[in-house]
Amino acid sequence: MIEQVVASKKVKPIDCQHYINGQYVPSINGKTFENINPATKEVLGTVAEGGKEEIDLAVQAAKRALKGPWKKLSTDERIKVIRKIGDIILERKDELAMLETLDTGKPLSLASSLDIPRAAYNFHFFADYIRGIGTEAFETDSTAINYSVRRPTGVIGIINPWNLPLLLLTWKLAPALAMGNTVVIKPAELTPTTATLLGEICRDAGVPDGVVNIVHGFGPNSAGSALSEHPNIDAISFTGETTTGKIIMKSAAESLKKLSYELGGKNPNIIFADSDLDEVIETTLKSSFVNQGEVCMCGSRIYVERPVYDQFLEKFTAKAKELVVGDPLDSKTNVGALISEEHYNRVKSYIEIAKEEGGEILIGGKTPEELKDKGYYLEPTIIVGLDHNCRVVREEIFGPVVTVIPFDTEEEVIELANDTYYGLSASVWTNNLRRAHRVAGEIEAGIVWVNTWFLRDLRTPFGGTKQSGIGREGGAHGLEFYSELKNICIKL
Repeated sequence: MIEQVVASKKVKPIDCQHYINGQYVPSINGKTFENINPATKEVLGTVAEGGKEEIDLAVQAAKRALKGPWKKLSTDERIKVIRKIGDIILERKDELAMLETLDTGKPLSLASSLDIPRAAYNFHFFADYIRGIGTEAFETDSTAINYSVRRPTGVIGIINPWNLPLLLLTWKLAPALAMGNTVVIKPAELTPTTATLLGEICRDAGVPDGVVNIVHGFGPNSAGSALSEHPNIDAISFTGETTTGKIIMKSAAESLKKLSYELGGKNPNIIFADSDLDEVIETTLKSSFVNQGEVCMCGSRIYVERPVYDQFLEKFTAKAKELVVGDPLDSKTNVGALISEEHYNRVKSYIEIAKEEGGEILIGGKTPEELKDKGYYLEPTIIVGLDHNCRVVREEIFGPVVTVIPFDTEEEVIELANDTYYGLSASVWTNNLRRAHRVAGEIEAGIVWVNTWFLRDLRTPFGGTKQSGIGREGGAHGLEFYSELKNICIKL
């Protein structure tokens, strides 16, 4: 089944090996695990299962490469290489999009329009951006001149999530390479394929051997923990679940590694009565259910001002019912499959919790009959009637499940929005300019969108507050993490 569909589009699944020092290699002990297509439950291929030995080889290669040809490249030469990576990604867009869809279960239309083009743009953006960055200088009366220079942080460990695999990997890799670092990547074990191909793409773009290394495996007692514990890893950039971030922090503490975290979110979507409901609903469908709700910035806590609460629910549920759940390769599909059986069961468990807590499932909460034996599908689910303190309202579900709660005052909804351990993002919908500034300023989150969602300018800071992250990515903010600033003082 898989081979027939994929072959018709001239793309075949691959077995995923490690990429170390410019070569694809199996695990030293020969261990592998299966890569499963969540939309069909079929085996796509095997993945080399790495551990401490493979991580050590990759770190050694990366450390050597820091002093090799990569260090000697001029800024212009490095820019050409980084831009070329983006160019090759675009040349192979159809192939990469198909493989991303097979790994993740997301609609092919989404992988083709968002994941792969944005992955290429990450390299193009930072290739352009580093040409204009500078440092600072200070004259200390007539006594001295101080000036600063940037140097690479060193060997960067990148631990990547499974929801937007290539997009988020390149969001870290591009600035790391732009600053002259070398990297060891641990892709999510559920989505290894596009990361595997990225090694070949980097090599074809002219990246010297050892600069980019990729080791597959799992987290605890596997490649993930080996990477975070390794004494010669200088920094770790991680996107993923908050609990995993805490474990990595403990491991990294021994050698005081620099850390950059983008973690979970339970993001409020605040809708005031004066907003344009048709525009709100069109965007809220995306912020609730795009990528099966497997996006850290999804607005899963929807707060609606009471005068328009009933009207919003009526329109929102009607539009959500129109979303097509099904085969990710079908161009009509809006919602594909959840990433794995384990995750599917976890998301489903929250729907049962919602019922136990007194919630009403307006729509969804189940797998379409025709898809029950095919993959890990779940209908878009809208839940009402829950108290703000219920687990379903407070805990990150990471699936196509949202709660809708009415509010009466601006002060009330700000308090509700901020009453969480998370602080990644928020959306505010209003046509009152003063209210927009006021509420956005009071929301405790790293990014607040007003009358929009997921609109990004890569020059701006991105990251979370509270337990949603440490540090900021984007533009100069990301380059700060991937470089060390040295001050040089010259006595006159």
